[in-house]
Amino acid sequence: MKMIIVAAGQGTRLRPLTNEIPKCMVQYKQKSIINYILETANSCGINDIGIINGYKNKVLEDYLKDKKINFFTNKYFDKTNMVSSLFCAKDYMDDDLIISYADIIYKNEVLKKLLNSQDDFSVVVDRDWKKLWSLRMENPLDDAETLKLKNGNIIEIGKKAHIYEDIEGQYIGLIKISKKILNKVIKFYDMLDRGASYDGKDFDNMYMTSFIQMIINNLLNVKPTFINGGWIEIDSLDDLKNLEKIDENFNI
Repeated sequence: MKMIIVAAGQGTRLRPLTNEIPKCMVQYKQKSIINYILETANSCGINDIGIINGYKNKVLEDYLKDKKINFFTNKYFDKTNMVSSLFCAKDYMDDDLIISYADIIYKNEVLKKLLNSQDDFSVVVDRDWKKLWSLRMENPLDDAETLKLKNGNIIEIGKKAHIYEDIEGQYIGLIKISKKILNKVIKFYDMLDRGASYDGKDFDNMYMTSFIQMIINNLLNVKPTFINGGWIEIDSLDDLKNLEKIDENFNI
């Protein structure tokens, strides 16, 4: 089992905290986000870890120099988005794989649930998402995205939600792909039209949810791994302020 943490972005909504450090090094309750993720991974038996950096890459590499990390750099981090960053580590993808965003903190139980999934492509879905979103913002519907299910499969993900009924849970930024179908996913990505538009974005700036939706539509079933809380997202200065009240067990 390997883990890839996608940490190339600039974290502009966390400025000035990210003026000199990457987003994943921002502190939450006296510990950096990246150290939360690494400690959770290690406690669940994942020690083969790759980090895709970009913005302030040397700062991050120096910060983690005492840890056994495989680094991959997206040199075009300021012109690309998450999917482009992920596939900078394409040659590293040769085993069962966990993919984690770098601005989320999650309990061991969340990662263990995903590790125990027997599905070839599974994403973590929080059914109690509204509790967290209500702490982070005045109107959860302004930010939340659609997630629709049918016959145990995710059939829609990542679109703008206009009613709560279109949100059967919220994708948190944590994915598991089995080694068995990993090459199929990589080949699918390689064959995508570089000149097409993907939910209004060009190929290099494609959202992860857009890529997952294309996998759903064209390649294979994507399954939910359900949780009920136990995680937080730190995307902005408001998140840091509003989530400070959450206790260390993330009982939200």
